[in-house]
Amino acid sequence: MERFVYLKNVVTLTMDREKCTGCGMCLSVCPRSVLLRSNGTVEITERDACIECGACQRNCPHGALAVQAGVGCATAVINQMLGRKRACCTVDEDCNAPPCC
Repeated sequence: MERFVYLKNVVTLTMDREKCTGCGMCLSVCPRSVLLRSNGTVEITERDACIECGACQRNCPHGALAVQAGVGCATAVINQMLGRKRACCTVDEDCNAPPCC
């Protein structure tokens, strides 16, 4: 089955392979399974499927992953699901946030 990809080649997710020890914490927390353990380390396999939630970066004890969390529409979707106010992706009368998509 093909994975949903919002926009191609715009995700900010990067990995420093030299810092990765293969502990797998990122694999445990990634909601989109964009990472895979291979040959003792983790690699990005589905980069365009990343929703930039930042869970991998926050949970990597070695600082091997970096992502500009909260820059995409996924943030608005997650905030809306959590019932947070101002959980929007476009400027309207209920939200003063700049448009992100």
